[in-house]
Amino acid sequence: MEYITIIILVLSFITLMGLGVPVAWSLGFSSLLTLLVTVAAVPSMTTIAQRMGAGLNSFSLLAIPFFILAGEIMNKGGIANRLINLAKALSGRLPGGLLYVNVIAAMLFGAIAGSAVAAASALGGILGKRMEDEGYPKELGVAVNVTSSTTGLVIPPSNVLIVYSLASGGVSIAALFVAGYIPGLFIGLLLMLTAAYFIKKKKLPAGESTSFKELGKVFIDAAPSLTLLVIVIGGIVAGIFTATEASAIAVLYCLGLSFLYRELKVKDLHAILLKSSATTAVVAMLIATSMAMSWVMSSEDIPQSISSVLLSLSDNKYVILIIINLILLFVGIFMDMTPAVLIFTPIFLPVVTELGIDPVHFGIIMVLNLCIGLCTPPVGSVLFIGVGVAKTSIANVVKPLLPFFVAMIIGLAVITLWPQMVLWLPNLFGL
Repeated sequence: MEYITIIILVLSFITLMGLGVPVAWSLGFSSLLTLLVTVAAVPSMTTIAQRMGAGLNSFSLLAIPFFILAGEIMNKGGIANRLINLAKALSGRLPGGLLYVNVIAAMLFGAIAGSAVAAASALGGILGKRMEDEGYPKELGVAVNVTSSTTGLVIPPSNVLIVYSLASGGVSIAALFVAGYIPGLFIGLLLMLTAAYFIKKKKLPAGESTSFKELGKVFIDAAPSLTLLVIVIGGIVAGIFTATEASAIAVLYCLGLSFLYRELKVKDLHAILLKSSATTAVVAMLIATSMAMSWVMSSEDIPQSISSVLLSLSDNKYVILIIINLILLFVGIFMDMTPAVLIFTPIFLPVVTELGIDPVHFGIIMVLNLCIGLCTPPVGSVLFIGVGVAKTSIANVVKPLLPFFVAMIIGLAVITLWPQMVLWLPNLFGL
């Protein structure tokens, strides 16, 4: 009987996705069909609705709409431009420097907004045209933009790490945030090294030299934006406020800074709030239906069945981690990150904790893994944004993307096998 429920859940979800049904609805309907095997129709529908509501009833989740709103304000209020100018001043003079600028700016942008889609859209719009004008291959620029934008999902604050904390049953958000710094910077470094190979191969031009005086001026201009990072993460680590309270502070700070820069007007707020609300609604629906599916799987003992199968394969934690990584890499191709985290965390976390793997370490592994899926068709949202902004096609971008995929997978392997890269900072701060 237990295998029948697994088969119904998987086949119904795949079928619905194949028919073009949106991910959130596919999750909800496949959960309902699975529950109908053992429960009558009316109680099944009532239960699914209740679990969707309960899934959103979390104070921690309030941080997500606030961080989304902060990212939109950053994009419209001139904060993103100042971060890009700082990245240009730091690395723009190097041969092929605009590629380095893209990676550094993505890490800076992600460290404040925590949105890969927002970073890909903002950086692609600002840097894409300049790269093209200076003779950079358009598809190479898209490849760098798409992959580097995902670093913001690891470098805090990160909405998906908040979702993982919820799905895991309460892993410390502060510990997850602090743990993301070194892995995020490491992935960024690997992407820059990969870009360096293309720069040398294609003999890309160097940018204009920046004097120390100009660098100082750009840094001072960007300093208020960078201060937000200190306020948000410093406040969380110091225990002054929670991640949810920090997200509200981030909105107020970005709003005040944008008005101070005089790049945001009151009339712009309507469009910003509308776009943020639409994005939040999509994320909320995904979370609600994913939590319903997680509950259905738990009630049908599906995680326990999968755990038993995995533990029967090997008792070596590294072998199990490799198997889980391969499964998640495959899942990431077809499923968006938020539902994937919510569905697979309850399945895999008991397995890895039984093998002595720290939940914080596993959370970073999981997010890094699924970041790769955001850059792959058919559901790679960041890839579609990057290609759309650059006005090119996925077919043209795939070839230059492959070496950056390899770099990200190498980074994932190193972080998987070297836990201290993730856990050193949280241990240092006693988190």
